[in-house]
Amino acid sequence: MEVPGAGYVVLALLVALFGALAWKYARRLVTVTRVLRAGVRAEGECVRVETEPYNRSDARRHFFAFRTADGTWVEFEDLAGWSTTEGSSVTVTYDPRDPRGTATVAGRGSWSPVLQSLALVAGCGMGAAGFAILLYFEIAGGN
Repeated sequence: MEVPGAGYVVLALLVALFGALAWKYARRLVTVTRVLRAGVRAEGECVRVETEPYNRSDARRHFFAFRTADGTWVEFEDLAGWSTTEGSSVTVTYDPRDPRGTATVAGRGSWSPVLQSLALVAGCGMGAAGFAILLYFEIAGGN
């Protein structure tokens, strides 16, 4: 039994999901670009690396920490290369008005934070556009 219009709903949800992700990463791209250009630098380190439970995936989450100029301890999650391990020293760039929300790893041993965000924006944007095109052709009847 087929539900009428279910394909439209699924495609619309995929467009919305990938569009929202592209928007989120575009905002992060703007923040990272601003912080790298005019932010404050500090020495930090990778405080922990988490993997999927039961090794179901090779995905890893990297958490970093640093002290701001006023001595506040800030911990944040950011993208990092495979070679980044717990205890690795990194350079962090941040906006003093919002260190937790703007901090990014800006040192060697990782892709440029701008390129990382740009790749995510491009990938999610292309996904949203691709699903939007499919939705259009589904609605238009393939003409």
